[in-house]
Amino acid sequence: MNTAMAEAGTVDHPVVPMDRWVAERKALLAREKELTRMHDQVAHERRALPWVRIEKEYVFDTPEGWSTLANLFEGRRQLLVQHFMLGPGWEEGCKSCSYMADHVDGMKVHLEHRDVTLMAVSRAPLAEIEAFRRRMGWQFKWVSSYGTDFNHDFGVSFTQDELARNEVYYNFDMQPFPSEEAPGISVFYRNEAGEVFRTYSTYGRGVEVMMGTYSLLDLTPRGRIEDNPLYAMDWVRHHDRYEQAPIAKTKPAVLGACCSSHV
Repeated sequence: MNTAMAEAGTVDHPVVPMDRWVAERKALLAREKELTRMHDQVAHERRALPWVRIEKEYVFDTPEGWSTLANLFEGRRQLLVQHFMLGPGWEEGCKSCSYMADHVDGMKVHLEHRDVTLMAVSRAPLAEIEAFRRRMGWQFKWVSSYGTDFNHDFGVSFTQDELARNEVYYNFDMQPFPSEEAPGISVFYRNEAGEVFRTYSTYGRGVEVMMGTYSLLDLTPRGRIEDNPLYAMDWVRHHDRYEQAPIAKTKPAVLGACCSSHV
């Protein structure tokens, strides 16, 4: 979102009587319901997509030892993977992927009760992953695909030759990309026979489904306050790197108010 546009929408904003506000709010509500129905329809179409059987035997390094893709499901039938941008030798994970991951721990228990295992996968060695996970205080499971083709096969890691050609396969198309690692989300299903299928992957702005903070910002008058046309998320920081949030200025308590004696 352009900051100038956001400011233009809040400075000298129209102020109307309640009856007019309700009328305009109801008109917007009709549009919101239309969007909700469209969302439900797209979700139905997403579930109806054909699947792809995973033929390659991927092996991951986990805190519990080596694991196949099938074992990452932890006994559930569905697995949701955040492709987290943390390459070998990186000092820290991508801050936008970290912004995504900040939402995971609260969702994890609810997803598990709907037959979904949620975890992150990165190409960095496990020791580097664990060091960054401890720094960020996350509890969710995060495994390493180091030394495997997993990231490349799922279009979230690129070779130096691909980067040199300034054209990689990302988000189901050939395009330039500025980094050897990219964000994404992939979903898998494991049947009773132990076969694993890829059911869905999303990239680019599709990963915003994990960013609940954005959904709340979209409700506010100033919105996301993003004015960089090349990289909208330049404001995001690792949660331990933000400066202290501004404290709202409040008026002093009125003498005699019920809470004045506690000021």
